[in-house]
Amino acid sequence: MSTQSVTAVPAGMTAGELAVAQRVQQLQALIESARAVASGGTTLPTAASATAPQTTGVDFASALQAATTESGESGESGQYESLIEQAAARNGLEPAVLHGLIQQESGFDPTATSSAGASGLTQLMPGTASSLGVADPLDPAESIEGGARYLGQLMDQFGGNTADALAAYNAGPGAVQEYGGVPPYSETESYVSNVLGYAETYRQTHPTTATGELL
Repeated sequence: MSTQSVTAVPAGMTAGELAVAQRVQQLQALIESARAVASGGTTLPTAASATAPQTTGVDFASALQAATTESGESGESGQYESLIEQAAARNGLEPAVLHGLIQQESGFDPTATSSAGASGLTQLMPGTASSLGVADPLDPAESIEGGARYLGQLMDQFGGNTADALAAYNAGPGAVQEYGGVPPYSETESYVSNVLGYAETYRQTHPTTATGELL
Protein backbone atom coordinates (compact mmCIF):
# COMPACT_ATOMS: atom_id res chain seq x y z
CA MET A 1 0.00 0.00 0.00
CA SER A 2 1.50 3.34 -1.02
CA THR A 3 1.53 6.15 1.47
CA GLN A 4 1.48 9.93 1.32
CA SER A 5 3.08 12.10 3.98
CA VAL A 6 0.97 14.68 5.77
CA THR A 7 3.51 17.24 4.59
CA ALA A 8 2.04 16.78 1.11
CA VAL A 9 -1.01 18.78 2.20
CA PRO A 10 -1.00 22.09 0.24
CA ALA A 11 1.05 24.90 1.76
CA GLY A 12 -0.68 27.79 3.47
CA MET A 13 -2.74 25.71 5.93
CA THR A 14 -3.10 26.82 9.51
CA ALA A 15 -1.96 24.49 12.27
CA GLY A 16 -5.57 23.56 12.98
CA GLU A 17 -6.31 22.74 9.36
CA LEU A 18 -3.18 20.63 9.15
CA ALA A 19 -4.24 18.65 12.23
CA VAL A 20 -7.67 18.04 10.74
CA ALA A 21 -6.09 17.00 7.45
CA GLN A 22 -3.91 14.50 9.28
CA ARG A 23 -6.93 13.07 11.10
CA VAL A 24 -8.89 12.71 7.86
CA GLN A 25 -5.95 10.92 6.25
CA GLN A 26 -5.71 8.58 9.23
CA LEU A 27 -9.42 7.78 9.01
CA GLN A 28 -9.11 7.06 5.31
CA ALA A 29 -6.18 4.78 6.09
CA LEU A 30 -8.34 2.86 8.54
CA ILE A 31 -11.06 2.42 5.93
CA GLU A 32 -8.54 1.08 3.41
CA SER A 33 -7.00 -1.18 6.04
CA ALA A 34 -10.43 -2.51 6.98
CA ARG A 35 -10.91 -3.56 3.37
CA ALA A 36 -7.55 -5.30 3.44
CA VAL A 37 -8.53 -7.23 6.57
CA ALA A 38 -11.85 -8.24 5.00
CA SER A 39 -10.01 -9.60 1.95
CA GLY A 40 -7.42 -11.49 3.98
CA GLY A 41 -4.89 -8.71 4.35
CA THR A 42 -2.88 -7.58 7.35
CA THR A 43 -3.99 -6.50 10.80
CA LEU A 44 -5.98 -3.28 11.03
CA PRO A 45 -3.78 -0.44 12.41
CA THR A 46 -4.89 1.98 15.07
CA ALA A 47 -5.83 5.55 14.22
CA ALA A 48 -2.68 6.77 15.93
CA SER A 49 -0.36 4.62 13.83
CA ALA A 50 -2.18 4.69 10.50
CA THR A 51 -0.43 6.33 7.58
CA ALA A 52 -2.30 8.07 4.83
CA PRO A 53 -2.80 5.93 1.73
CA GLN A 54 -3.52 7.01 -1.82
CA THR A 55 -7.17 6.02 -1.49
CA THR A 56 -9.35 4.92 -4.35
CA GLY A 57 -12.69 6.61 -4.86
CA VAL A 58 -12.29 9.06 -1.97
CA ASP A 59 -11.91 12.71 -2.90
CA PHE A 60 -9.38 13.91 -0.33
CA ALA A 61 -9.98 17.55 -1.21
CA SER A 62 -13.70 17.17 -0.53
CA ALA A 63 -13.06 15.31 2.69
CA LEU A 64 -10.64 17.98 3.86
CA GLN A 65 -13.06 20.74 2.96
CA ALA A 66 -15.80 18.95 4.90
CA ALA A 67 -13.51 18.43 7.87
CA THR A 68 -12.37 22.05 8.02
CA THR A 69 -15.87 23.52 7.71
CA GLU A 70 -17.08 25.05 10.94
CA SER A 71 -19.93 22.58 11.19
CA GLY A 72 -21.37 24.14 14.32
CA GLU A 73 -21.71 27.55 12.75
CA SER A 74 -22.33 27.25 9.02
CA GLY A 75 -25.57 25.31 9.36
CA GLU A 76 -27.01 27.10 12.43
CA SER A 77 -26.70 23.93 14.48
CA GLY A 78 -26.55 25.68 17.85
CA GLN A 79 -30.26 25.41 18.45
CA TYR A 80 -30.08 21.64 18.04
CA GLU A 81 -27.09 20.91 20.28
CA SER A 82 -29.18 19.89 23.29
CA LEU A 83 -31.36 17.60 21.18
CA ILE A 84 -28.27 15.99 19.64
CA GLU A 85 -26.60 15.40 23.00
CA GLN A 86 -29.75 13.89 24.51
CA ALA A 87 -30.50 11.67 21.50
CA ALA A 88 -26.89 10.51 21.36
CA ALA A 89 -26.94 9.60 25.05
CA ARG A 90 -30.19 7.64 24.70
CA ASN A 91 -28.86 5.66 21.77
CA GLY A 92 -25.27 5.03 22.88
CA LEU A 93 -23.67 7.37 20.35
CA GLU A 94 -20.91 9.94 20.51
CA PRO A 95 -22.56 13.36 20.01
CA ALA A 96 -19.80 14.41 17.61
CA VAL A 97 -20.62 11.57 15.22
CA LEU A 98 -24.35 12.34 15.28
CA HIS A 99 -23.53 16.00 14.72
CA GLY A 100 -21.33 15.07 11.76
CA LEU A 101 -24.03 12.88 10.25
CA ILE A 102 -26.60 15.69 10.41
CA GLN A 103 -24.14 18.17 8.92
CA GLN A 104 -23.51 15.83 6.01
CA GLU A 105 -27.12 14.79 5.50
CA SER A 106 -28.89 18.14 5.61
CA GLY A 107 -26.48 20.92 6.57
CA PHE A 108 -28.79 21.44 9.56
CA ASP A 109 -31.71 22.43 7.32
CA PRO A 110 -34.80 20.82 8.94
CA THR A 111 -36.80 21.24 5.72
CA ALA A 112 -34.24 19.46 3.51
CA THR A 113 -35.66 16.86 1.14
CA SER A 114 -34.06 14.65 -1.48
CA SER A 115 -35.24 13.49 -4.89
CA ALA A 116 -35.34 9.95 -3.47
CA GLY A 117 -37.85 10.99 -0.82
CA ALA A 118 -35.62 11.35 2.25
CA SER A 119 -36.38 14.35 4.43
CA GLY A 120 -35.48 16.24 7.58
CA LEU A 121 -32.27 16.82 9.47
CA THR A 122 -31.23 13.16 9.34
CA GLN A 123 -32.74 12.52 5.88
CA LEU A 124 -34.91 9.54 6.79
CA MET A 125 -36.80 7.69 4.07
CA PRO A 126 -40.55 7.36 4.74
CA GLY A 127 -40.40 3.64 5.43
CA THR A 128 -37.41 3.98 7.73
CA ALA A 129 -38.99 6.89 9.57
CA SER A 130 -42.17 4.90 10.12
CA SER A 131 -40.27 1.88 11.43
CA LEU A 132 -38.46 4.14 13.90
CA GLY A 133 -41.67 5.71 15.16
CA VAL A 134 -41.02 9.06 13.51
CA ALA A 135 -44.39 10.57 12.58
CA ASP A 136 -43.02 13.81 11.12
CA PRO A 137 -39.46 13.64 9.70
CA LEU A 138 -39.51 17.42 9.24
CA ASP A 139 -39.84 17.93 12.98
CA PRO A 140 -36.25 18.50 14.22
CA ALA A 141 -36.69 16.66 17.51
CA GLU A 142 -38.28 13.64 15.86
CA SER A 143 -35.75 13.55 13.04
CA ILE A 144 -32.75 13.76 15.37
CA GLU A 145 -34.14 11.06 17.64
CA GLY A 146 -35.04 8.84 14.69
CA GLY A 147 -31.66 9.26 13.02
CA ALA A 148 -29.86 8.59 16.31
CA ARG A 149 -31.95 5.48 16.91
CA TYR A 150 -31.24 4.16 13.43
CA LEU A 151 -27.49 4.86 13.66
CA GLY A 152 -27.45 3.25 17.10
CA GLN A 153 -29.07 0.12 15.66
CA LEU A 154 -26.48 0.03 12.88
CA MET A 155 -23.66 0.46 15.40
CA ASP A 156 -24.97 -2.59 17.25
CA GLN A 157 -25.38 -4.53 14.03
CA PHE A 158 -21.79 -3.85 12.94
CA GLY A 159 -20.11 -4.39 16.28
CA GLY A 160 -19.57 -0.75 17.17
CA ASN A 161 -17.63 -0.01 13.96
CA THR A 162 -18.45 3.63 13.26
CA ALA A 163 -17.27 3.63 9.64
CA ASP A 164 -19.33 0.54 8.81
CA ALA A 165 -22.41 1.93 10.57
CA LEU A 166 -22.14 5.21 8.67
CA ALA A 167 -21.66 3.34 5.40
CA ALA A 168 -24.80 1.34 6.16
CA TYR A 169 -26.69 4.55 6.91
CA ASN A 170 -25.75 5.78 3.44
CA ALA A 171 -25.73 2.64 1.28
CA GLY A 172 -27.80 0.23 3.31
CA PRO A 173 -26.77 -2.61 5.68
CA GLY A 174 -26.85 -5.13 2.84
CA ALA A 175 -24.05 -3.42 0.95
CA VAL A 176 -21.82 -3.35 4.03
CA GLN A 177 -22.51 -7.02 4.70
CA GLU A 178 -21.80 -7.92 1.09
CA TYR A 179 -18.38 -6.24 1.06
CA GLY A 180 -17.48 -6.93 4.68
CA GLY A 181 -17.07 -3.23 5.42
CA VAL A 182 -17.39 0.12 3.67
CA PRO A 183 -18.47 -0.76 0.11
CA PRO A 184 -16.31 0.54 -2.75
CA TYR A 185 -18.81 3.18 -3.83
CA SER A 186 -17.28 6.63 -4.30
CA GLU A 187 -20.37 8.29 -2.83
CA THR A 188 -20.32 6.10 0.28
CA GLU A 189 -16.56 6.41 0.77
CA SER A 190 -16.83 10.20 0.55
CA TYR A 191 -19.86 10.16 2.83
CA VAL A 192 -18.02 8.24 5.56
CA SER A 193 -14.91 10.42 5.26
CA ASN A 194 -16.95 13.61 5.38
CA VAL A 195 -19.01 12.59 8.42
CA LEU A 196 -15.89 11.51 10.32
CA GLY A 197 -14.19 14.75 9.30
CA TYR A 198 -17.09 16.84 10.54
CA ALA A 199 -17.10 14.83 13.78
CA GLU A 200 -13.39 15.43 14.31
CA THR A 201 -13.77 19.16 13.71
CA TYR A 202 -16.63 19.21 16.23
CA ARG A 203 -14.47 17.40 18.79
CA GLN A 204 -11.80 20.06 18.42
CA THR A 205 -14.20 22.98 18.74
CA HIS A 206 -16.40 21.40 21.45
CA PRO A 207 -13.98 19.27 23.50
CA THR A 208 -16.32 18.70 26.44
CA THR A 209 -19.66 18.11 24.75
CA ALA A 210 -18.46 16.26 21.64
CA THR A 211 -17.90 12.98 23.46
CA GLY A 212 -20.82 13.33 25.83
CA GLU A 213 -18.70 14.03 28.92
CA LEU A 214 -21.31 16.35 30.38
CA LEU A 215 -24.22 13.95 29.89
